[in-house]
Amino acid sequence: MKDERAAELIWDAWRTGERLDGLPADVRPRDEREGMAAQDRLAGLAGPVFGWKIAATTAYAQQYLGLPGPLPGPMFERFRHAEGDAIPADTMTMGVAEPEFAFRMKADPGPAPTLDAVLDAVDTMVLAVEMPDSRYTDHRNAGGPQLLADAACGGRWVEGSAVPGWRELDLAEHPVILYAEGTEFARGSGGAVLGDPRLALHWLASELGRHGHALRPGDVVTTGTATTPAPIRAGGRVVADFGSLGSVEVGFRDESGGG
Repeated sequence: MKDERAAELIWDAWRTGERLDGLPADVRPRDEREGMAAQDRLAGLAGPVFGWKIAATTAYAQQYLGLPGPLPGPMFERFRHAEGDAIPADTMTMGVAEPEFAFRMKADPGPAPTLDAVLDAVDTMVLAVEMPDSRYTDHRNAGGPQLLADAACGGRWVEGSAVPGWRELDLAEHPVILYAEGTEFARGSGGAVLGDPRLALHWLASELGRHGHALRPGDVVTTGTATTPAPIRAGGRVVADFGSLGSVEVGFRDESGGG
């Protein structure tokens, strides 16, 4: 089947570090449905999924990738990290880090849920840093179906601390500063994420139902970058500063050096 072959090619590129000049024409997904079918096959190869990411939640990212809206992608347990882990920078070709608001679920909000139903299904909000990546040489022009097949630019993810009282916070106005190598790189806010990270979570819960998926208890959803992504390098460090809510610090190593 074409979706199975597409997933095999993507997973092979993920494992080897080789990049694809797009999927071959005979297995390239032509639309959203085919892209999600390949994504589901990819999840069967990559191993357990601990949650979902949302790609292109900012207007900048949608314009950069030529997309009309966000994309959902699975997050794989093997690429999940705790704060303090040294992340192998040389395994990622996009080479960027993003500060994100993420939510851990305690229940399935159900099909076509209301915003309140989705928020009631949340256990807690956590601060995070995502390192998105792509298996394509030119992910910018890959198009939505191919990006869906590639786990919506899935990469590595670092979980920071939980945030008590998150539901009462004005996340849209909450400032976020991203530091790279000790220097301020970018400023933003939760409003960059589809207007509010909670709205992005609601979008995902609704979108997954369209594709035969649902949020499960324990799932984590990372909602998209609140600032312009910062470049990373082996030996470097980024800090996602969420002000009064806390921060997430991530260091990077060169895996080829055995660190």
